[in-house]
Amino acid sequence: MEERLEDEGGGRWERARRASGGRRWLGPFLVIVVVPILIGAVVALVLGRNLGFEAVRRRTVHKFPDIQWVSTAELATWREDGGRTQPLLLDARSKVEYQVSHLRDAVLDDAARPSLRPVKGLAPNHPIVVYGSVGYRGARLANWLGRQGFTNVRNLTGGIFLWANEDRPVFRDTRPVSEVHPYDHRWGLLLVSRVRAAAPDLQTPFAAP
Repeated sequence: MEERLEDEGGGRWERARRASGGRRWLGPFLVIVVVPILIGAVVALVLGRNLGFEAVRRRTVHKFPDIQWVSTAELATWREDGGRTQPLLLDARSKVEYQVSHLRDAVLDDAARPSLRPVKGLAPNHPIVVYGSVGYRGARLANWLGRQGFTNVRNLTGGIFLWANEDRPVFRDTRPVSEVHPYDHRWGLLLVSRVRAAAPDLQTPFAAP
């Protein structure tokens, strides 16, 4: 009986020693292997978004080479400059997307069915900034407005997606909110998760937002 107890005790001690040894290696394993993998995944995701925005911009510039652009930082500074003529903001997305959120004071003018109503009475050289989800629909609307005689139209680089990713304010009516319609589950990956609204996928006559 005593020998069996000694054996069991020795077995428990041996198992504890092995477990302790395993725990000793756990810290270095996490630091050397797991943490770099996690950091790499985050970097890849961020770079993936940046590459995604750049790919859309290149495609859009190729299709609409004459479009003028304004960056999110430039627009934010412009809107804070009380001594500068403020642009009319036009949201080129669909009504469903606009109702989730939009830039402050932006007027809806769906690029799929553009209208001159929002620019009625505006001088042809009055500054206009248009935006879509990531830039394509904004360019479409800007191109259309240019053909109607408006000469001072700019498209927002990265659209409302990049604007929101940078923690710049978006609104529902006049109330600040923290979510943006993702267009669909694929394009929505360009939105950071904290601002990605839970919404059904949309389909438009042209495939890119």
